[in-house]
Amino acid sequence: MMGTKHNSSASRTRSPLSIFIVIVLCCFFYILGAWQKSGFGKGDSIASEITKQTDCNIFTNLNFETHHNDVEIVEPSESKIQVFKPCDVKYTDYTPCQEQDRAMRFPRENMIYRERHCPPEEEKLHCLIPAPKGYMTPFPWPKGRDYVHYANVPHKSLTVEKAVQNWVQFQGNVFKFPGGGTMFPQGADAYIDELATVIPIKDGSVRTALDTGCGVASWGAYLLKRNVLAMSFAPRDNHEAQVQFALERGVPTIIGVLGSIHLPYPSRAFDMAQCSRCLIPWTANNGMYLMEVDRVLRPGGYWILSGPPINWKTYYKTWKRSKEDLQAEQRSIEELAESLCWEKKYEKGDIAIFRKKVNDKSCKRNSANICKSRDADNVWYKEMEACTTPFPQVSNEKEVAGGELQKFPARLLAVPPQIANGDVEGVTAEFYQEDNKLWKKHVNAYKRMNRLIGTARYRNVMDMNAGLGGFAAALESPKSWVMNVVPTNAKNTLGVIYERGLIGIYHDWCEGFSTYPRTYDLIHANGVFSLYKSTCKPEDILLEMDRILRPEGAVIIRDEVDVLNKVRKIIGGMRWDSKLMDHEDGPLVPEKILIAVKQYWVGSTGNSTSTDE
Repeated sequence: MMGTKHNSSASRTRSPLSIFIVIVLCCFFYILGAWQKSGFGKGDSIASEITKQTDCNIFTNLNFETHHNDVEIVEPSESKIQVFKPCDVKYTDYTPCQEQDRAMRFPRENMIYRERHCPPEEEKLHCLIPAPKGYMTPFPWPKGRDYVHYANVPHKSLTVEKAVQNWVQFQGNVFKFPGGGTMFPQGADAYIDELATVIPIKDGSVRTALDTGCGVASWGAYLLKRNVLAMSFAPRDNHEAQVQFALERGVPTIIGVLGSIHLPYPSRAFDMAQCSRCLIPWTANNGMYLMEVDRVLRPGGYWILSGPPINWKTYYKTWKRSKEDLQAEQRSIEELAESLCWEKKYEKGDIAIFRKKVNDKSCKRNSANICKSRDADNVWYKEMEACTTPFPQVSNEKEVAGGELQKFPARLLAVPPQIANGDVEGVTAEFYQEDNKLWKKHVNAYKRMNRLIGTARYRNVMDMNAGLGGFAAALESPKSWVMNVVPTNAKNTLGVIYERGLIGIYHDWCEGFSTYPRTYDLIHANGVFSLYKSTCKPEDILLEMDRILRPEGAVIIRDEVDVLNKVRKIIGGMRWDSKLMDHEDGPLVPEKILIAVKQYWVGSTGNSTSTDE
């Protein structure tokens, strides 16, 4: 009892003292907090300094800072980064699926040897494609339309071969592109002006165009200022570097050919298509090539033919062909066009213009020749047939088959007919509109991370997994264009993208893309590595991205954090600078953003490993 009383007395003695100490401490911290909040405390000046340091600055080496937090990656201590060495300089212009040596193993019939022939796994390069010595950032648009640095594409053969046709001229250390072409030596502008007397190019009715056998793509280059987006293609052939020149100028172009397999575009994609002395044998193979153009041409769309056999009475001697032969060829083309429900609207001088009817109510197609395939968009590596793609059904003669489109730019955000008609599984009009809002939010976040996005510095842009085209729509500007890629193992939404007035292509990212090295300034990859995690190696995709990305170009990869951790480890051996960022909605979101910039370096002659300059 005595012990108990003693302890109780001590507790009562200490209790007022403890309370007093607590009160004193509370008062001290209150005064300290008020002092710091007043602006005179050291903590406030530190916070202010940090705020200043985290502003989004633009650096000339693209080593940009951002407002977002860098996410720490924890790797096992024994894990080593694989360092990818530079390839030999002989691979400077390497195009894996269109290499000349491999092409010559295939038949020349129907241009098969000029189609895609990708290397097997054991022949793939696992090195970094070098830029040529002296490589420079391309001229900004619109100057880039007319000038290209010689060091970037050091090939002069076209300046001699096409000198009379005004394709390209060599001046000092640059190439100049006067805007001429084989069938428009006076310039693409004058040529387009003539087309515009028949085709409603000015009012936004025509937005997407296809140029078959494009040369250096001057037609597409000069259509851009009229708000028409042309997809141009040409083979990698004896016209050295024609597609490379086009892309260096900042014009949408791919390596391609109208051969034995379908073009990598959906049906009813283009408002206008042209062949300007493209030398495609339109009547060969029972009209198969013109039937393929018909497949990708929208109801109500236009086809332009300039060059043989048009104006044969003037040129038959120059073309070294008989009048009878050329006349018969033109007659066959016109009969074929009529069987496709096309109507000739214009022929004058070197130009003929046909228009595809808006539906098949006012014309008769041979029912026996209608394609049996129910999916006219299932075209990846599929062989063409000499058959006619049917029009979508309509209820009256005035209705546009497949749905009428609004004029651009209203077309960009309007609900596409394929979505309005319920043709895209799981995508409603409401989903589409929410997707647009989401991508506007994403792109605004990207611009905060890198203020060069949306400027002329990033002219050629690629979206590797385009979905409904929301990224490209949010980025839409005359300063840039976007190649919207729909992977062959993703939901087929490419038709929707074209209905919005954007352009794109089908592709399998386990293979090389149909372009030259160093042709894109900015590459966006949303969910790509998750999409392909069970089908091909991430390092193969990253090496292909590196091949087509220009020195000091940027990459944005959006994916799950565990996927991006693996990707960033591979990037560590690729001469890219990278940073892993939190999602715009905060660190608790498992999806993250990896931003990267490719370092500037060029190849050294005769040495495949020591290439830094």
